[in-house]
Amino acid sequence: MAQSLAAAQRASRVPVITDWKYLPKWWLRLIDTITAALARIDWAHVRERSTEYAKLARMHKPIGAALLLWPTWWALWLAAGDFPPWGTLAIFTFGVFLMRSAGCVINDYADRGLDPEVRRTRERPIAAGKVSPREALIVFLALIAIAFVLVLFTNKLTIELSFVGAFLAATYPFAKRYTHLPQVYLGAAFGWSIPMAFAAVTNSLPPLCWLLFLANVLFSTIYDTEYAMVDRDDDVRIGMRTSAILFGRYDVAAVMACYALFLAIMAAIGVWRGYGPFYYAGLATAAAMAAYHYRLIRTRTREGCFKAFRHNNWLGAAVFAGILLDTVPWRDLLARLA
Repeated sequence: MAQSLAAAQRASRVPVITDWKYLPKWWLRLIDTITAALARIDWAHVRERSTEYAKLARMHKPIGAALLLWPTWWALWLAAGDFPPWGTLAIFTFGVFLMRSAGCVINDYADRGLDPEVRRTRERPIAAGKVSPREALIVFLALIAIAFVLVLFTNKLTIELSFVGAFLAATYPFAKRYTHLPQVYLGAAFGWSIPMAFAAVTNSLPPLCWLLFLANVLFSTIYDTEYAMVDRDDDVRIGMRTSAILFGRYDVAAVMACYALFLAIMAAIGVWRGYGPFYYAGLATAAAMAAYHYRLIRTRTREGCFKAFRHNNWLGAAVFAGILLDTVPWRDLLARLA
């Protein structure tokens, strides 16, 4: 006991590193330099710019990221045949949000001369003059760089595929100037996470991967056509090309046909993988939602089309729930609980 008290007394006389007088002079100069630099920063301006950059990247509107996230999770679970590795799941989940934000930034950069002419987009940061095109490019490159760092924690095939994904994401906004089906290009751009997910989990690109990729192209064409139906009048006036304009009075029929093909392909995937009742219950729920979307878009009102676009988030969630529940080993789980 006496020895412990003596040791404690000696320890109490040891200099504490947080006591400034014991720090080296060069360390003190470094602290002074950093403190002075921080004091010169206009934090109110930093907050203001950060807020505008967040708006530019649509971080306040997560619905778009969710529409990209569900197909990515479909791919991860289908590739793994079970719960995917936690690290891979985290990389792709965070990567989806980064790439969706990067896509929004480069889209606004490309449309900076058109957005002021469209009612729904005229208040976006670049169109409103709150963010310069140069700033937007810097934000885009920063988001792409962070996403690429995440990919470096996967494998060689995934890293190689990421360059294709970056190219598709960077060029998608310009597709609407040359084709009436930019929504298909969007499906390829944001659906590229599907082959990357298969590559990360299995280090291969099996036929199932490309079948799911095709299903996602249809899914993206569906919700982005509904989105384009909201702005059709403005897009016609400014000379923009979209699937909503291409389909014309057959737009609702085209959307419903895409829903049917999408659900048929997902059903075929279920047969291929030998999924059971939970999976098909998820698809049945998705089919019911598609029927509800028909009611929303058949009158072609802005409000109805936009609501259908947003509601596709729940359709994607229903499909994922079916995949997730069908991969749960229910017999083993129930046996453990019994």
